[in-house]
Amino acid sequence: MENILQAIERAKGQPKQRSGISFGQSQGHATHFGDAVERDNRVQEIELDFAHLQSQRIVAYDGKDLRARPFDVLRTEVSRTMDLKGWKTLAVTSPTPGCGKTLTAVNLALSLARQPERQVFLADLDLRKPQVAGYLGVKCRDGLLGVVEERLDLGSAIIHARAGGSRLDVLPTAATSNSSDLVASTAMRMALKAVTGRGQSQITILDLPPLLMGHDAISILPQVDCVLLVAAVGTSTIAEIEECNRYLQATEVVRFVLNKVPESALTKGYSYY
Repeated sequence: MENILQAIERAKGQPKQRSGISFGQSQGHATHFGDAVERDNRVQEIELDFAHLQSQRIVAYDGKDLRARPFDVLRTEVSRTMDLKGWKTLAVTSPTPGCGKTLTAVNLALSLARQPERQVFLADLDLRKPQVAGYLGVKCRDGLLGVVEERLDLGSAIIHARAGGSRLDVLPTAATSNSSDLVASTAMRMALKAVTGRGQSQITILDLPPLLMGHDAISILPQVDCVLLVAAVGTSTIAEIEECNRYLQATEVVRFVLNKVPESALTKGYSYY
């Protein structure tokens, strides 16, 4: 927690130029959930549109792109800790909207998916304001929402996507006004159980809602192994970080990401946002 506050203090005193990213460490139902999520080689993969990804600042599918380097650094640090601890499920959240949590989650997933020995599963659990499908440029009519409302098979909701050297499974979702009830439902717990821990090489990344915007993220935390907390200079306050820390007392925080860092505060030689 001290490292998080120090990072905020160092960055907020700098004149705002270009935004950036830096890293610090802190502490039955009708739906079939089992075999439906196993990758079927007969299922066609979707090739993601590079122009759309670039327009959304999604770059980590290309290891030669210098802008992917911060996400590759984050990938190395997160995966090393998760492998050491035997963790398989990573939740990504932020104190409030506008911190870049989904941008970070998607780029991290694509960076991990460039590793041929990894299987990566990215799920959008922000049922209030889902953004994963929009960032990737894929259509989502129901997705996870249809699964937890028992209108859709889990296997049918998963998108097999490819971009450059990255291959990953994506579970997007549509928005709903009763997300609090759904995230705490038995159907949601069954869906999460089905998509996590499918093999020693899989990492599941869950894009959660902002932690301080309701109880949705808090309901999911007991089902994850660790959390990546994303904050932003000029958006997140120390009081909000401290409030998040209280909610995360019982959850392992694997890394802290600080977005929108001024150029002068970044390590020379790294690209940033």
